[in-house]
Amino acid sequence: MEFLSQYYLWIKALHVIAFVSWMAMLFYLPRLFVYHIENSQTQDYVKIVKLQERRLYSFIGQPAMILTVITGALMISIHPELFSTGGWLHLKLLFVVILLFYHFLCGHYVKTLEYGVCKKSGKFFRIFNEVPTLCLIVIVICAVTKSF
Repeated sequence: MEFLSQYYLWIKALHVIAFVSWMAMLFYLPRLFVYHIENSQTQDYVKIVKLQERRLYSFIGQPAMILTVITGALMISIHPELFSTGGWLHLKLLFVVILLFYHFLCGHYVKTLEYGVCKKSGKFFRIFNEVPTLCLIVIVICAVTKSF
């Protein structure tokens, strides 16, 4: 990975861009789930929301998540000594794993809503929508302060 070290800042910039895009999807998709559930009687509306959910997850969320993980892994492989700088990286990675689980759970809900078999309420998705915010707060604090 020595040859990549000269591109570290470019990889980091790409990582931040991908992470912001991924987070945008994680913030907005559950809101679409709320609209989907709460307007389930209006078939024309549901048809549009299903399309938005599928496209947002598949064409924005998936590529952004993959690029975030790849660039993050590259940064760690370029500077593995980051693991010995304190617990901040370990905590950050734990919350990244939580976001990955959340991401794939969103994919599950895209499919169950598409086939009309989701039994979750709008209230559930309103609460569900708060998870990425909490993860973002922890991840940014860890990455910026590196305080422990």
